[in-house]
Amino acid sequence: MDNAELKEELEKLHSASFGWALSCCRRDYAEAEEVLQTVYLKILEGKACYRGESSLKTWLFAVIRKTAIGEYRKKLVRNLVFLGNSEKPEDVSSADAPARMFEKSELQKQFRVALAKLPSRQREALHLVFYEDLSLSEAANVMGISVGSARQHYERGKKHLREWLSHTETENGIVWRRKETPSAV
Repeated sequence: MDNAELKEELEKLHSASFGWALSCCRRDYAEAEEVLQTVYLKILEGKACYRGESSLKTWLFAVIRKTAIGEYRKKLVRNLVFLGNSEKPEDVSSADAPARMFEKSELQKQFRVALAKLPSRQREALHLVFYEDLSLSEAANVMGISVGSARQHYERGKKHLREWLSHTETENGIVWRRKETPSAV
C-alpha cells in the first residue's frame, strides 16, 4: 500500500479512530486528539508500518492503543516528578455542539460511570465490539490477547455493566429501555 492509499484509508477511518482514541484516553478529548496526532505521525514517518497481516482498522486500533498507553505512562511519570501538576480538562459550555449536550444527559452520565467502573480490558473489549463494530477475533488482535481471553473480557464486561446498571436503576428510579428476549437462554 503506497502513501497516498494509506492516507485515503486513514481519512476514512478517522472518526472511528478518534472514538477509539477517546476510549483509550478515558474520555479526555485533548489527550485523544494528541494521541491520534502522534499515531498519524508515526504512520506517515514510517515508525509504524502496516504489513497487511490483519485488516488496516485492526492494525490502526492496536497502534492507537499502544500509543495511548505510552502517553499515559509518560504523563504518570511527569506527575510523579512534578507532584500535583496534573491538568484538569476544562468543562464544556452548554453553547457547544448538540452531541456534547446529549453526553451530559443523566442516562448518558450513568452509563459512562458504569463503563468507567469496569476493568480496562472489559471496557476495551466492549468498546471495540459495540462502538467500532469489530468481531471478537479482531478485538483480540487489537488488544494483543487470545480470542478466548477477549471473549471472556467481553462477557464479563457485559455482565458487570448489566449488574451495575440494574443496581443504579433501582437506586435512582431510572428506567433503562431494554428489549426483553423471551427466547434467549
